[in-house]
Amino acid sequence: MPEPRPIPTLRTGVSQLDVILRGGLPQHRLHLIEGTPGAGKTTFALRFLLEGLANGERCLYVTLSETEEELTSSAASHGWSLEGIDIFELVPAEAELERQQTVLYPAEVEFGGTMQMITERIEATKPERVAIDSLAELRLLAQEPLRYRRQLLVLKRFLQGRHVTTLLLDDQTSSDGEGDLHSLVHGVLSLEQIERDYGASRRRLRIGKMRGTSYQSGWHDFALTTGDVLVFPSLIADEHKARVEGTAVSSGVAGLDKVLGGGLDRGTTTMLVGPSGAGKSSMALHFAMAAVRQGEHAAYFSFDETFPTLSQRAGALGLDMVGAVEAGTLHWSRAIPSRLSPGEFVWQVRREVEDRSARVVVIDSLNSYLGTMPEERSLVLQLHELLTYLNNQGVVTILILAQQGVIGDAHNPIDLSFLSDAVVLLRFFEAMGEVRKAISVIKKRTGVHGLAIHEYQLFSNGLQVGPPLLDLQGVLTGVPTYTGSGTRLIGSGGDAAG
Repeated sequence: MPEPRPIPTLRTGVSQLDVILRGGLPQHRLHLIEGTPGAGKTTFALRFLLEGLANGERCLYVTLSETEEELTSSAASHGWSLEGIDIFELVPAEAELERQQTVLYPAEVEFGGTMQMITERIEATKPERVAIDSLAELRLLAQEPLRYRRQLLVLKRFLQGRHVTTLLLDDQTSSDGEGDLHSLVHGVLSLEQIERDYGASRRRLRIGKMRGTSYQSGWHDFALTTGDVLVFPSLIADEHKARVEGTAVSSGVAGLDKVLGGGLDRGTTTMLVGPSGAGKSSMALHFAMAAVRQGEHAAYFSFDETFPTLSQRAGALGLDMVGAVEAGTLHWSRAIPSRLSPGEFVWQVRREVEDRSARVVVIDSLNSYLGTMPEERSLVLQLHELLTYLNNQGVVTILILAQQGVIGDAHNPIDLSFLSDAVVLLRFFEAMGEVRKAISVIKKRTGVHGLAIHEYQLFSNGLQVGPPLLDLQGVLTGVPTYTGSGTRLIGSGGDAAG
């Protein structure tokens, strides 16, 4: 058997789409971009032609639905100029006002004439890249599916005979013959726009087919921004493996490291669980800042707090978060669930790990991350892939999960403990007329950890962990009761562990 020859590819002008396509669109083939109005078909087509123009290729945009002025204006909103691209504004005869009439119109003649004008323009300009927008207009002119398919077959052979790479745009206003259209073209790129109950709409794409090539299947989020199209390939953790090296990451607090069995091991995920106000974010900050002090890069992704609020609290604990962010050793990002797609968030995390070698990543909190995706099952699958990726990269990942309820029977909104290598439980308890905080390690897969429950407090010089509270009962039930003396409590004459 002769070895198959790889089909030469063309870059699309969207770098991460080329990654999904494993190089780009097959050259000299007919490709379909389908999606409802507003999904981004025209934007992708323009990027494809602009990429060709930058490479010195001749490009033609055939428009049957928009005027040249509308196209130019749309491109200008992205900061693009279409100068150098041949725009063929083709208005079918039936759309011309002076030719409107009430008698039966010879649609077959007009459809054939329209197709002839397209081929004549291609013959005259000899482009290497062509975009035809849109098939909906041609479908309406043809009136009959058989005539429509026959003419597209003729157009396909005509284009391939002249070594043209063509994009056909379809707004899916009609589902008639959709399967036939898919079988006619070489590749299919499907775009989808999902409207949320609240917040920005979510856009995603998938490769429906691409004959003779390998590509990354599944849905991938993307965003249309001023000047660029950003595609966020879905993460495959097994494709990203690195050698895990280095000692455990310390918190900078001897007592806390002792409770955790020496710190947090690299390539593991730790979940900090507790009610609001128990100190989860402050504890995570200690690990991030300790890594910064050791010369490593850390990344903090906050869904809940603004930077002024978090940095002010960090300053009250003696942590110079502002200085670390300004120095570039700590990355802080405000993630807004109503505006952020899950794929874009994963991409932001990957950039910190792959481009800036982040060794500690904090996600605060999982409760708000739940809001980025309506389907819980999909969320868990995507989160599992992200955590596996981070573990493969040797990153120390800290997840924060706020339990519902501050006192009493606090419970988790979703059970994600199986995704974590270590689970740290924080609780409030009453003692000597004061509200105090307790810490305990529920599990740690990678080593031995302390089994005792300790009190901890946050002071201006940082976090302090006290000795074991042997007389504290009920931590796991959510209603701890302390029956011992005050001598073992922090600030009451007892010794602190760190």
